[in-house]
Formats: sequence, C-alpha cells, structure tokens
Amino acid sequence: MKSSAFISSLILSAGFVIGVPALPVTAGQPNIPTFWDPHERIAKPDISRLRRLRFLTSVNFPPFNFIDSGGKLAGYNIDLARAICDELAISDICQIEAMPWSELRDRLKAGDGEAIIAGLEPTAEGRAEFAFSRPYLGLPARFVTQHTATLNEPLGQNLRGKRTGVVTGTAHEAMLRRYFPDADIVGYTQRDQLLADLKAGKLDAVFGDGMTLSFWLDGNASEGCCAFSGGPYLSPQFLGEGMTIAVAGDNPQLAAAFDYALKALEEKGVMTELYLRYFPVGFY
Repeated sequence: MKSSAFISSLILSAGFVIGVPALPVTAGQPNIPTFWDPHERIAKPDISRLRRLRFLTSVNFPPFNFIDSGGKLAGYNIDLARAICDELAISDICQIEAMPWSELRDRLKAGDGEAIIAGLEPTAEGRAEFAFSRPYLGLPARFVTQHTATLNEPLGQNLRGKRTGVVTGTAHEAMLRRYFPDADIVGYTQRDQLLADLKAGKLDAVFGDGMTLSFWLDGNASEGCCAFSGGPYLSPQFLGEGMTIAVAGDNPQLAAAFDYALKALEEKGVMTELYLRYFPVGFY
C-alpha cells in the first residue's frame, strides 16, 4: 500500500472514498491512519472560561469504552480523553463519567456533561443538536482472504467471479454490491459461519468491518489462516464520517479546542501509540 503525507482519498460516485493511510511504513510494520494535513495550522481556542470538562461515555463498546478486570473504566476513548485534557493543560478540571448509551444525548443536552466520547455518529440529525470535532478515527471496510490466496488491488477487477461472503442486511453488504458487483457475492445471516467457511476454503474472501475482522485475525478462532487483502475502504455514504467527539450545539469553540488537541496529539505520536496499544492487528 502506498503512503502519502496525510489521508489521501479517491472520491468516486455516490460518495465512495478509498482512504490511504499516510505515515511511512516499512515491511512488517503496520499502516498508521492519519486524518490531518501536516501543513494545516489550527489556532488554539481560548477556553480559559471553561470551569469543567466532563466527558460522557458508555461501557459497552470495547476496545473503546469498557470496564476492565479491575472494575475501572478503560479503553481507547478513555485514554484519548485524558490525553486531550493533558494537551489542553486542563487535567485538573477534567472528568469522565460512564452511563448507558441511551442516556448520553439527553445528559449532554441537559448540561450534565460537556462532551460525548463514545462513537456518536455526526449524522445530519445529530448536527442539528450538537457540534462535532473532526474525525479522529475511521472504521474502514476490509477484505480478508486466506494467506495462500491473497488478492491485490484493483480488487474491483481481481474479485471477478470470486466467492465473497458478507453478512446480509448490513452497510457492508450494500457497499460490496455497489462497488464490487463483479464478485460472486454470498450472503450470510451468521458471522461465525461466514468466517468458518472462509477458513475452510469455501469462500475466496470475506468483506466486513476492518476493526472486528482484525480481532478475529488476532484471535484463536482464525487459527492463523488469513490476512487482509486490499483496502482499506472508507465510505461516508455507507460507513459514516468516522469517530468524533460531540459537544453542545452552542459550544463550537470546545469542538475547535478538541480539533487543536487531536492534531497536536497526532504530531506528537500519541494517536499512533493509542492505535498500536488497542489494535494489535491494524485494520488500515
């Protein structure tokens, strides 16, 4: 996979984007996603009037937000929230509170917190209520094949006639049918059966969420059978814009402060460290 200075994108019809991660890599090293133009300069907003920064999150979205074996709140988003507070030099007024996912929006609108860091998608409906930071992580779609039968780009051509499994009724199925119509698409209702058939050689490829597939590749269930082929594929139309931080709609300055902190953390290597810590098999 080729690298460039920042996420470069080939924008096709209907909003399809093939994203290419940017940081230079050598053989055997993971591709590290980056979402910032290194030449962009973001001024640090004045948040001196901020008296509290309470991040609201959930506990049911591992590895982003979860309760660890010691009963403590942990995860990628939790460490990121703390790193943001350190970068903005406001750790003394930062808090993180966990609650059921269904309560997050109402609690933020009621003023019980200043930000949601739990993967809340910045949909058109969401933007009518909240302001959002820029994305700090996308969750791309990926193809997985057996090690002995990896496929190279362009997969639009190289998947022709290949039995390609996907879970039916998902955004990934719609994306696969829209952009890889020459594949011999096989729908499954059960993800476990889909992956078992790939491992058994009954499928040439599987298409799905790169993050969950990365954990399968790293786990015992895959028995080391398989690897990513091609990609990654980012499509706002099908997969959303990526993970962002939501704030109250009347507080865009706080969202701008998060943008400043996120870019600074990327430049300092903190975002890379978090990605490598929580995703042992990178999905970019």
